[in-house]
Amino acid sequence: MISIAFFNNKGGVGKTSLVYHTAWMFAELGYRVLAVDLDPQSNLSIMALDEERMEALWQDEVPRLTLYGAVEPLFVGRGDLREAHVEPLSGNLGLIVGDLALSRIEDDLSTQWSRCLEGNERAFRVTTAFWRTMKKTSKRHGADVLLIDVGPDLGAINRAALVASSHVVVPVAPDLFSLQGLKNLGPTLGRWRDAWQQARPKSPSSLGEQPEGAMRPVGYVLLQHAERLGRPTLAYAKWQGRLPLVYRQSVLGETGEPQECNPDPHQIQRIRHYRSLMPMAMEARKPMFALRPADGAIGTHQSNVSQCYDDFHNLVLEIARRVGLERGTSA
Repeated sequence: MISIAFFNNKGGVGKTSLVYHTAWMFAELGYRVLAVDLDPQSNLSIMALDEERMEALWQDEVPRLTLYGAVEPLFVGRGDLREAHVEPLSGNLGLIVGDLALSRIEDDLSTQWSRCLEGNERAFRVTTAFWRTMKKTSKRHGADVLLIDVGPDLGAINRAALVASSHVVVPVAPDLFSLQGLKNLGPTLGRWRDAWQQARPKSPSSLGEQPEGAMRPVGYVLLQHAERLGRPTLAYAKWQGRLPLVYRQSVLGETGEPQECNPDPHQIQRIRHYRSLMPMAMEARKPMFALRPADGAIGTHQSNVSQCYDDFHNLVLEIARRVGLERGTSA
């Protein structure tokens, strides 16, 4: 199961928009895609669906048609997992909807993590709840790839989400805060990965297969960069120039100065800040690169739409290459 988490300790870089547009572009290119909203703030779901539909999915009646609704029985002592609802966004793209109620299970996820080292059965069921839900749902959906949106923190929900992830893409902005986020994120991923590798062999055999928890770094995506005459503006160039070293040291654990290499091989793609397109996309409930004149994308907006399409097209092709994904390789 190829499952890619988009994760940075720094919020506000455009991570959720990146997941949303990447999911749509994967679908555009013929892949079967399952997007998973594991951020308790549910920004990916809010971006994809209107308020009326969100209200219906967040109904008070049980079960809720959200990710929380799928895992809720396990956490309240009423059994194991329910079948997760998949909200169709297009023929190839489905969404497991997020839920603010996910925050209710964070304490249990935190408590059970250390108990995995003791071989506790419930601890493994709790820690792998997201992975088991995604694995079962991806088979039902016939998904080639799962794209996971998580919140910008280093808490227990994200730890369980990363255990469920085969790969990690790091969205960054060219600023001090993203660099600091990388410095926090890299060592934390290493600790989570190492701890899971110690715990995994202690899983009771009755539970069967357990997630690998590889969290393989795919690279970083530079978001919101600004250029003038094809070069980064001074305000961005300062921080952009420091990203390669910080990524190598913090995420990959490499030491020493990196060799000069332009472009940086760990930079998957640069995505411009399409400020004028995002409001139109939100109004139309579609990705920016799919906007048409009827949506208000006329004149220079249309040229930005074309550039946006090229950016995400190239991004998705490169991610697919790096994770070894071919069309028709359903989980």
